[in-house]
Amino acid sequence: MDTRTKEQRRRIMQAVGTRDTGPELTVRRLLHRIGYRFRLQAKELPGRPDVVFRRRRKAIFVHGCFWHGHGCEKGRLPMSRQEFWAPKISANKARDRDAVAALEAEGWGVLTLWQCETHDMQNMERLLRGFLGPRSGG
Repeated sequence: MDTRTKEQRRRIMQAVGTRDTGPELTVRRLLHRIGYRFRLQAKELPGRPDVVFRRRRKAIFVHGCFWHGHGCEKGRLPMSRQEFWAPKISANKARDRDAVAALEAEGWGVLTLWQCETHDMQNMERLLRGFLGPRSGG
């Protein structure tokens, strides 16, 4: 049972950032270490992907499991205020689907990495290399 007060929970939720999150930094560090170069959060692209490879026309979203409704342990809805959280997470998921569809319609390849996937570096490296293909320039 969560013993935090409502005020403590509110402060925790407000402190969650939208960019440069821990999972996002983990993905970026790995990409850089294995030799890929990229741009961050292209504002002009649908959904504002977290990592962008313009020449390859590839985009990566790094989603927090809770905020984007992943099916893992961290993605579960809280027991309190479900009347608030269920529509909020559903709207986030719909927005994510729309962004991916819009990018794909523009000819972009899209990969979504989940917060829980960023703990297995070998698997994440395999996913990224498979999605991006060989590095350019050597």
